[in-house]
Amino acid sequence: MADRKKRGARGGSASPSGAQRSGRDQRPQGSGDRSARRKGAAAGGPRPTRPRPADRAAERGPRAASREAAEGRPRGRDALPGRLAGNVIEGRRAAAEALRSGFPVKRALVAEGAGGDAALAPIIADLRAAGARVQTVPRSQLDALSAHGAHQGIVLETGSFPYADLADVIARAGDGPALVLVLDHVTDAGNFGAIVRSAEVVGAAGVVIASKRAAEVTVATYKTSAGAVMHLPIAQVPNIARALDDLKDAGFWVCGASEHAEQVCWDAPLAGRVALVMGSEGEGISRLVLEKCDFLTKLPQRGLTESLNVAQAATALAFEWMRRNRDALTAPVSDRVGV
Repeated sequence: MADRKKRGARGGSASPSGAQRSGRDQRPQGSGDRSARRKGAAAGGPRPTRPRPADRAAERGPRAASREAAEGRPRGRDALPGRLAGNVIEGRRAAAEALRSGFPVKRALVAEGAGGDAALAPIIADLRAAGARVQTVPRSQLDALSAHGAHQGIVLETGSFPYADLADVIARAGDGPALVLVLDHVTDAGNFGAIVRSAEVVGAAGVVIASKRAAEVTVATYKTSAGAVMHLPIAQVPNIARALDDLKDAGFWVCGASEHAEQVCWDAPLAGRVALVMGSEGEGISRLVLEKCDFLTKLPQRGLTESLNVAQAATALAFEWMRRNRDALTAPVSDRVGV
């Protein structure tokens, strides 16, 4: 069930106050020398040149230059690895999953001194074998890139995430029992990643998300999904309600997870082809999407807590779907039992 938390009063406006705006708009007045330079340029005199990076380094003195050389700071095109053009994946497991799934990697940034790490060395070797450029950088630069400080000495720069089409998800479902998780504007990256991980574990055909006002596949999603985003089709659609119509045409029953449902999941018709709709963290399932649901269900509850969060609820319902269809589902390829 998506949480329906009561929204408190909003704080003050995020826009700067009048005093702040006036202070921000008041640019400092130029010095007399700067005014004179402008007048000289207007009169046709030589235009002052901006000092080059090398000149600025020379102005800082030989001690600063030698310190930069000793720290091994990259120069030229790689001088600012914090300004990466594409998406990033951080952490050893996510990096290994990216390589194992054939995900395109543009560049790998490895912390200085981490090459001898027994867990990291095979990943670096695989990156080089795959033709990815491996660059050694100070650990502080990886800290600046990391979303949560858990890069484990490696960050990968990748291209844009290759989202699937809804047709791809439907094709992967085949003709028998299948589960598709449909997220109605879930916004938290941690919840999104956890849902994708659970969906992949139970063998879902895919996950459908909104293309706007919803969590996307980011470095946080790679981390929280433990790399599952690279093994499961994730379709971005402009209209969730219309996507549900397409799933119905493909033989899916649409089940909405709602704390207001009268039927608990143990009694709900979860056998067969099910599109499970999970609402946003604060608002739940929107009205238009709710109207598309064939039936609603909820988790049974004995305690006093209002409800589980959306990721926990999605996991419980996904496993209930797998339990209900266990005789019709084929064994997983790995034939492993999760613990």
